[in-house]
Amino acid sequence: MTAPADVTAALQAKFAQLSLRPSSDHPAVNVPVGDAVTVLQYLRDEFAYDMLVDVTAIDWAEGASPRFTVVWHVLSTTTHAYVRVAADCASDVEPTAPSVTGLWAGANWHERETYDLLGIKFTGHPDLRRILMWDGYPYHPLRKDFPLAGIETELPDIEVAEETQAKVIAAPMMGGPFVASSGEMNLTEAEPRAKDESWSEKREKSE
Repeated sequence: MTAPADVTAALQAKFAQLSLRPSSDHPAVNVPVGDAVTVLQYLRDEFAYDMLVDVTAIDWAEGASPRFTVVWHVLSTTTHAYVRVAADCASDVEPTAPSVTGLWAGANWHERETYDLLGIKFTGHPDLRRILMWDGYPYHPLRKDFPLAGIETELPDIEVAEETQAKVIAAPMMGGPFVASSGEMNLTEAEPRAKDESWSEKREKSE
């Protein structure tokens, strides 16, 4: 069984531009986005990280540069060990990353979801289109600049919209943001509680 330290040491020896990434659980590395596929293939072929568990991304918020970081989680079904690989997108406006569908076919839907919700375009993807929101939806709901309650949007079906005169309204903000109470108290009372900012169909949203 290969120890996690052996994997990270081998990665550092093989890829000069790779660096260790702070992590509280599994071994993690940062790689240049252009090297991501090569690093992931090396992990798959040389260390039996044969399962792609997840593809996601981080939006560090407007003003941060790099703003977007793509993250891959891979698992070895032989050693039951995980490795996290992260790569910063070169552009803060039109973030891109290489597709790993050539390594794992299951990356297809993972990458589509990341594109849909965070706006990361995966070059080389065979069918990069939205998977949760409809085609033509103008926003990416997991970006930091997308409001918690959502944005009022026209329905995608024009005929339905004209007939019902309805829109996709922003969701009622039932609870949140959450704040912790200060001062000495028992643990139950110290749990984070929601500010009174909820609104619903019966209670209109304050301006």
